[in-house]
Amino acid sequence: MPASTCIVAVDAGTTGIRSLVVDQHGAVVDLAYRELTQHFPRPGWVEHDPDEIRAGVMATLDEVAGRLDPSAEVAAIGITNQRETVVAWDRSSGQPLHRAIVWQDRRTADACLALEEAGLLPVVRDRTGLVLDPYFSATKMHWLLDQGGVEDGPDLALATVDTWVLWHLTGGPAGGVLATDATNASRTSLYDIRLRRWSEELCGAFGVPMRALADVRPSCGTFGTVAPGVLAPGSPLTGVPISGMAGDQHAALVGQACFEPGMAKVTYGTGSFVLVNAGPECPPPAPGLVTTIAWDLGDHGGDAPVAYAREGSVFVSGAAIQWLRDGLGLIGESAEMGALAASVDSSDGVVVVPAFAGLGSPHFDPAARGLISGLSRGTGRAHVARAVVEALAYQVRDVLDAVAASGSPVTRLRVDGGAAAMDLLLALQADQSRVEVSRPSSVESTAWGAAALAGLAEGVWGSTGDLADLWHEEASFSPSGDRTLADAGHAAWARAVERAGGWAHS
Repeated sequence: MPASTCIVAVDAGTTGIRSLVVDQHGAVVDLAYRELTQHFPRPGWVEHDPDEIRAGVMATLDEVAGRLDPSAEVAAIGITNQRETVVAWDRSSGQPLHRAIVWQDRRTADACLALEEAGLLPVVRDRTGLVLDPYFSATKMHWLLDQGGVEDGPDLALATVDTWVLWHLTGGPAGGVLATDATNASRTSLYDIRLRRWSEELCGAFGVPMRALADVRPSCGTFGTVAPGVLAPGSPLTGVPISGMAGDQHAALVGQACFEPGMAKVTYGTGSFVLVNAGPECPPPAPGLVTTIAWDLGDHGGDAPVAYAREGSVFVSGAAIQWLRDGLGLIGESAEMGALAASVDSSDGVVVVPAFAGLGSPHFDPAARGLISGLSRGTGRAHVARAVVEALAYQVRDVLDAVAASGSPVTRLRVDGGAAAMDLLLALQADQSRVEVSRPSSVESTAWGAAALAGLAEGVWGSTGDLADLWHEEASFSPSGDRTLADAGHAAWARAVERAGGWAHS
């Protein structure tokens, strides 16, 4: 490969869109970002404007493309995305038919309960590895058809954000590719993760027409090329292959080089997501966790191209920091959080349960709601800030405890995401989880993972071993000797979680 070879990654996340340029040594050499508007039309509802997502992707790609050295050779583009979020659009016009329903949205909680009462849960667990929860895509798709004003028809597309982005980059109504990858498909509740194909049985049970779904392909391989006229005139990205695609948490598992069974990562993003490499065989369901496809490397994966993962998804983490900033005004910028939380030695008994969108793993309680307990007259904003940071660590401990109970304890944890920059959080995480916590030199693991998949497909790197060699540790945090204080804090957290549970049904 020429010395100027690079890969561009698009990360269409929950709170913003970023495009990154990654060189062949794995270094992020440029980045562009656009914040994404959050819409909350009703309590528990969360929506995005699909056209704003599309515009953000194009704008950030144009920005980094405009700064590329003329000698640079862009080998490929990778795409990663917020996963379970659903977009409905008309393929003949390219027009969205409704705002995107975001993975955090809870409007289908009653529908999930009804399906569970009708006996569908065992089938969903067996075929998809998931649970019946509004988090996943299938009930969102059904709601759009049943209550959202979306009409079924030959030009209807129902898909996750990766497909929406890919379709537009490859031409949209003029020949755009309607495809997704196995990781995103595995988050819909419609995809059989053992047979690796859409399930007619589940599509029928959820009332989702199979013809509206995207073609499922490996995460590593050419999906299409950037069509002429999509980006700015003369863009060096026109004609570049789009060769890697994965849901954000799966891309982060790749970006953290967790290629061996038992390796684990947690991404502290809008939510916190723990994925543990479970190897090439699909494991049985485990209480409090879901099973998902970690990646499908296709022809680039050797004898075992598909890996599975156990996952625990925490719905609110970084979003709680945004709430302190935008909702309560306790901080002016998110970057202030670490210093403010570290300015006190403890939360002084304050516990925050940020169940704004219900509770995810291992509780899976869509009726839970946020709670602050332990307030006293001496409570200040620093105590509340520290309690939020502690909540991030407690929630991940709950997931890791469930992983250990499944018979697969994690011995080392790699971390990324915006909040991973806080040393306080990682020290608390090590104490709570009793494992070594490692932060890489770059916390952009999600976008880097998408770039890695695309670069692997196009021969920039020859193997997952080459990718693992590019991972470097920046800092590590070890558990303290005495766990008494950590366990006492977690016990208070557990009491608060119990009180927050089922709140919407009270």
